[in-house]
Amino acid sequence: MNRPAGNPKRPTLRQVASAAGVSPMTVSYTYSQPGRVSAETAEKVRAAARKLGYPGPHPAARGLRRGRVGTLGVVLGERLSYAFDDPQAARFLAGVSDVCAAEGVGLTLVPITGAPSDAQRVAQAAVDGFVVWTTSDDDPVLDAVADTGLPAVVHAGPHRRDLPVVGIDDRAAAAAVGRVAFAEARRPLVLGFPLDRSRVRQLLTGDEELGVRFPVTRHRWEGFRDAWTHSGQRAEDLRLAVCPINHITEGETFVAELLGGTDPPDAIAAMSDELALGALRAAASAGLRVPDDVAVTGWDDSDAATNAGLTTLAQSLREQGAHCARTALGRPATASRRHEWRVVVRATTRRQP
Repeated sequence: MNRPAGNPKRPTLRQVASAAGVSPMTVSYTYSQPGRVSAETAEKVRAAARKLGYPGPHPAARGLRRGRVGTLGVVLGERLSYAFDDPQAARFLAGVSDVCAAEGVGLTLVPITGAPSDAQRVAQAAVDGFVVWTTSDDDPVLDAVADTGLPAVVHAGPHRRDLPVVGIDDRAAAAAVGRVAFAEARRPLVLGFPLDRSRVRQLLTGDEELGVRFPVTRHRWEGFRDAWTHSGQRAEDLRLAVCPINHITEGETFVAELLGGTDPPDAIAAMSDELALGALRAAASAGLRVPDDVAVTGWDDSDAATNAGLTTLAQSLREQGAHCARTALGRPATASRRHEWRVVVRATTRRQP
């Protein structure tokens, strides 16, 4: 936070106005009716507010002066329906809601669209604290969350000095499941998440400089590449199929194209069970045997992965969601921020050498 340590007095709106060289009414409009203030003036006001440690006259700040608002905010860097459509997000939010129910507080979803209004939406959220679903290194919403001065935590990254992170060691976990996925493989493929917020669909190789802005994508890709190269293989022989969204249909479509090409993969390590299940569909449609013709691994150990006999990486997103909620509500931590994981070997991978 930018508020000076040991200063118990909250800066006033008039002090912000004086520091910014504007009227108190302009400061009030900046927060309550931003359409009435020019972008240049609004930025001047917010810069002065950050310097003074002024959180703004939003409902959350008023509520905190009375004690607490009674609700926890979850910032999603996805469309709002993602919270209900994605099995992993649903598990995570179930953990958050478990704690909210136990603590008698509400749950507010704050969707992020990528528009300039995102920061304003966060600033005006009437919440006691924030849980931020994993996002990109350059997401301005992280600054907006930190600027509120409210308790906050990020799930799975990015890592910042002013915001704690809860999750697993994605790189180590990817290396472990990658060693299983790539056993006896000659043409391995990683079926991955987007590299950055542009979400471009592309096919890359392990010797390219990728500039990955999503930490989860970056760390899992690094771990899979570690598994491949540490066995003496060349980085350029490992390919990365970047999917714009985490959905079974996206995984199926991309893998179907590659299986029908001139250099079809014989091992596929997916960054999620959803993408892996899509890869299994594509393999079945192509008449291929799993794992003899193509091995497949997933990530998260969902119910669908169990039913499909999918080798996968197990982690408890529900426990991580609960941990994030307790942190954002200022409750004592009951576990390390770095959670446990394990590889679950089933029928979709080859026998280990």
